[in-house]
Amino acid sequence: MKIIVLGAGVIGVTSAYYLAKAGHDVTVLERLEGPALETSHANAGQVSFGYSSPWAAPGVPLKAVKWLFAEHPPLSFKPDGSLFQLKWMFQMWRNCNAQRYAINKERMIRMSEYSRECLASLRTETGIEYEGRQRGTLQVFRKQAQVDQVGKDIEVLRDAGVDFQLLSSAELASAEPALEYARHKLAGGLRLPDDETGDCNLFTTRLAEVARKMGVTFRYGVNITAILANSSGVTGVRCGSELLTADAYVLALGAWSTRLLSPYMQLPVYPMKGYSITVPIADESRAPVSTLLDETYKVAVTRFDQRIRVGGMAEIKGFDKSLNASRQATLEMVVDDLFPGGRKQGEVSFWTGLRPKTPDSTPVIGATRIPRLFLNTGHGTLGWTMACGSGQLIADLVSARATAIRSDDLAISRY
Repeated sequence: MKIIVLGAGVIGVTSAYYLAKAGHDVTVLERLEGPALETSHANAGQVSFGYSSPWAAPGVPLKAVKWLFAEHPPLSFKPDGSLFQLKWMFQMWRNCNAQRYAINKERMIRMSEYSRECLASLRTETGIEYEGRQRGTLQVFRKQAQVDQVGKDIEVLRDAGVDFQLLSSAELASAEPALEYARHKLAGGLRLPDDETGDCNLFTTRLAEVARKMGVTFRYGVNITAILANSSGVTGVRCGSELLTADAYVLALGAWSTRLLSPYMQLPVYPMKGYSITVPIADESRAPVSTLLDETYKVAVTRFDQRIRVGGMAEIKGFDKSLNASRQATLEMVVDDLFPGGRKQGEVSFWTGLRPKTPDSTPVIGATRIPRLFLNTGHGTLGWTMACGSGQLIADLVSARATAIRSDDLAISRY
C-alpha cells in the first residue's frame, strides 16, 4: 500500500521505518527542514521503559495547588483562553484516582516494555548509534515520604515482570558513583536496570536516513493545511495548493495533531510545555553515568558521551514556546545540586518543546472512525521511550496484521 505519514519527529520516523519494513510505499511529510526539529530535538534523553507513570495520579491536584507557590514548580498553569484547555484539565483531574491510575499505568508499562524489545531488535538489525547507554535509570527521592509512597508503583512493576531495585541512601552510589557527593540530601531511590538513555535527535535523524535507503520518501518544508475526508474515508492531504493521496494515512504530528483532526473529531492531546538544558562535562568522576529522575522537581539528568542533558517540568499554557529564564535556573540548580562540579559552568544550551499529552498519559495509537486514517500521537514525555513499539504497532494495524500486544484500549475510541 501507499502510506502517507504526517510528521517527522521520532514517532513519525519510527512509524515510517516499520511501515517500510512491512513492505509499504511510504512518504513522510514535514513542515520543517528536517527530522526531529521540534519536540524530539532536545528532550531529556531517557528511554524509561519501566518508569512509565501517568501524570494524573492520586494526590496530584493537591500537589498542583502547592506548586503554585513553589520556587521551582514541576507543574504550572496559565490560561490560554480556550475551552479545550479547561476540558482537558477536567479530564486529567478525573484520572487522578487510584483505579484510573492503575489502568493507565498498566497500559503505559505494556507499551513501554514492548518498545524496549522493538528498540533492541532495531539496534541489532541496523547497527544504529545515538550515544545510547544501556545502564539503567534511577529515580531519586529527597524525602522518606516519597520512598514510602513508591509501593504502588513497585506492585505494577512486579506484576509486569519489570526488574527493579529499591536502594537506600547509602546504596545510591552503587548505581551512580557521583551521587556520593550528594548522598546526604537523598533518602533513597528506585533503580530500573533495564532502562536506557540516548540522544533522541541523533536517533531520529539516523533512522530517517536508514528509512530513506529502504525507499521512504521524505518531503520537508511541506505545510500540511488540512486532511480531507468524506463518508468513504480520507480522500487526501492538502498541502497548500497540492493534494496528496494514498491508501492510508498515519497522523503523527504530536500536539499539532489535534488541530488538524478537529473538523472530524476531538483528539484530547494538549501541548505540555517542557524545558531542557545541555551542558558539557567538566569532571567525569562527578558526572552521571546514565540517567536519573529527581522525583521532587520532576527533572531528569541524563549522560550523553561528553554532555549532560537536563530536562523536565511542565507548563499548561498552550502553544507558547518562549524561553523562561526561571526554568533554566531550576534545571541548573538540580544538576549542580546532585552532581556538583560535574559540568562546565557558563556553557549552556537552553531549549523548550511541546509534548503531546493526553489526560490519561496513555498515547493514542490505532484506527479512527474515518476509514484509512490512523493515529500515532499523544505520547507526552515518553515519545522517545515508546517510539519503536508505537511504530511497530501502527505498522501492524495499518497492515491488518495481528499485533504482539493488546492495542484496542490505546485507540481514540477509548474516549
